[in-house]
Amino acid sequence: MMTSVDTDLIRVLADPLRLRIVTLLAEETLCTTHLVEETGARQTNLSNHLRVLREAGVVETEPCGRFTYYRLKPDVIASLAGQFAELAESARNAAENKRACP
Repeated sequence: MMTSVDTDLIRVLADPLRLRIVTLLAEETLCTTHLVEETGARQTNLSNHLRVLREAGVVETEPCGRFTYYRLKPDVIASLAGQFAELAESARNAAENKRACP
């Protein structure tokens, strides 16, 4: 059985700023202003990264007055972690499998 890992999601999370945003949102729900303060990123840059995370289904938004709060969707991260766990288990089970050279 071939284990599949969501490469699109890995690409989304591979960006250092997006990974920092995800890490911060794992601790608490934050608005854009908080994320600018925490990351030091420019508002426009941060907004672009948040859009990518939203489109990938990693975060969800909650409007609150003139602010938008962002919340991490833990099931997406758990699913990716599960895919890696399956890959590791497959490697453990295949440790003795060795294809003969021609």
